[in-house]
Amino acid sequence: MSKDEHDIADPTAPTAAEPEVGTESHDPAVPRAYRDFMRTGWGERELDLPAHPVAPYAAARRRRLAEAFPGERLVLPAGTFKVRSNDTDYRFRPDTAHTYFSGNQTTDAVLVVEDGAEVLYARPRSSRDTDEFFRDRQYGELWAGRRPSIHEMSSSLGLEVRHLDTLEDDLQRRGAAKTRVLRGLSSAVDRIVAPDAGLDDELGRVASEMRLVKDDWEVGELREACDVTALGFEDSVREWDRVLEHGERWIEGTFFRRARAMGNDIGYDSIVGGGKHATTLHWIENSGSITPGELVLLDMGVEGRNLYTADVTRTLPVDGRWTARQRELYDVVLAAQQAGIDAVRPGARFASVHEASMEVLAHALADLGLLPVSAEEALDPESKVYARWTLHGTSHMLGMDVHDCGRAAPEAYAKGVLAEGMVLTVEPGLYFQEDDLLVPEELRGTGIRIEDDVLVTADGSENLSASLPRGADEVEAWMARLRG
Repeated sequence: MSKDEHDIADPTAPTAAEPEVGTESHDPAVPRAYRDFMRTGWGERELDLPAHPVAPYAAARRRRLAEAFPGERLVLPAGTFKVRSNDTDYRFRPDTAHTYFSGNQTTDAVLVVEDGAEVLYARPRSSRDTDEFFRDRQYGELWAGRRPSIHEMSSSLGLEVRHLDTLEDDLQRRGAAKTRVLRGLSSAVDRIVAPDAGLDDELGRVASEMRLVKDDWEVGELREACDVTALGFEDSVREWDRVLEHGERWIEGTFFRRARAMGNDIGYDSIVGGGKHATTLHWIENSGSITPGELVLLDMGVEGRNLYTADVTRTLPVDGRWTARQRELYDVVLAAQQAGIDAVRPGARFASVHEASMEVLAHALADLGLLPVSAEEALDPESKVYARWTLHGTSHMLGMDVHDCGRAAPEAYAKGVLAEGMVLTVEPGLYFQEDDLLVPEELRGTGIRIEDDVLVTADGSENLSASLPRGADEVEAWMARLRG
């Protein structure tokens, strides 16, 4: 709430002309003497920030976006805080499209692109002539930390920056023939600009499709995210004695520590699936044990400080060595993944990566005697009965979102072709549920997935996460070395 109950009855409260501040009902009343004293005696700290390395790339992206919608006004909000519980919020993470085109990561900002004019409307650090800086729990500097000034944002991002308070007047003025908005991110913007689903959806589609091909800076960010992710996996194995003691939660916490130390956050909730939990594709409860003799599936990725994320999966033998049956199944999934990686090249259909991996898995399932038909019949698009044990697609685009470019048209993505600069995952798996009576009892409750992040190059592909071992022998040697 913007004013507490005590302030409402407090005769020393600010006048109506003063802005409201984000206090809570349990905050004590603020006497006039204290308020006046807090507004005096502060020095100014205006910083001349160097240009952010993304600034020239973001400028080029904005030009391309404007060219796609000539004569129109394009509005891309960053979003605001989201409530976690009562009066506490989740750590803020800006909307991907907003940051892709601006570089800004502060809350509540709105990027407006129109006829060559590019303006970032932002909420800067508060001045000392209001209560905000020492009372506001969301935006106050003494509560939440220092926000950059308008000058600092402008010098860093290479953009004209205006105060957010001027946004409504600027959006309501005439000029552009059409206004398109990325909806659902700012209630204020959604209120100011009448929705047009056709116009707005088209903006979302184009903004998404522009991210399909990564520029050199983005590839560097993804490469770094993969490198830090590899360190997080290594941290987890080094602490294997604690893992055996505390279970899945220990791996989750260990990996998160690395993500926060060297990145911005985790790119998505870590999946730590010990034993049968590995058969639940998005197992994020991570509350189970890590049991000797079983496998553990780790699907984890670090989000770098510029919001590009890795997405890597390894399945490990808890004992550090595979049983004969575990190795047999693991080698099948590895062969399927390698077939998928081998299919990645410019001009190849996106779907061909999945098809190559499923070809291997379907024949392996036939060899295990599990399919009710031949592998060829199972692979028929009208059948796909093999998918009972493979469940999901083999690939998705990767970038600032773990499932990147999600609003792209099917013709540009799922039904499209790969191009140099695209980055996608290759992640086939086999999953035998604990209650699946169609598989031998010894296989039930076993899940195996192997996932890497693959860059499409001019003549093929590069595995950005190749520093983490994949081969069965390599995995054993890697775990033995890290565990000492």
